[in-house]
Amino acid sequence: GPCPAPKVQPNFNLQQYLGKWYEIEKLPAAFERGKCIEANYAIRKDGTIQVLNSQFYKDKLGVSFSYFTPYSPYLVLTTDYTTLSVVYSCTDILRLFHVEYAWILGRSRFLPPETVRYAKNLLISEGIDLFRMKATDQMGCKDY
Repeated sequence: GPCPAPKVQPNFNLQQYLGKWYEIEKLPAAFERGKCIEANYAIRKDGTIQVLNSQFYKDKLGVSFSYFTPYSPYLVLTTDYTTLSVVYSCTDILRLFHVEYAWILGRSRFLPPETVRYAKNLLISEGIDLFRMKATDQMGCKDY
């Protein structure tokens, strides 16, 4: 069926959101297979958002720019800007089915289990199926 319409962060502050976030868990996305995955958000001169993603895959560092087309939604369901962000994206295909992604992001590579549980419960309460969600490997990662 069509995409759910979850509640998003009220009074979202982009300036506070910018910078580096580490991927803690995700609903699998084909374009992210590696470990040590992180995303860096910045504002371009034209006011649009640039997302630089990096990951290690088979011991090689890979860097890519935003995997979203200009029309893909990027919904921040909740964030405190300093610890946790819960992000959801969904695209309807002819209203017959939908393709969805979800991310639990942290400002550090590891979040306390209760924080991750809180994030997952939020996604579940919005009707998002977490059956395919998996943790991202952040072990042994170096910061460059």
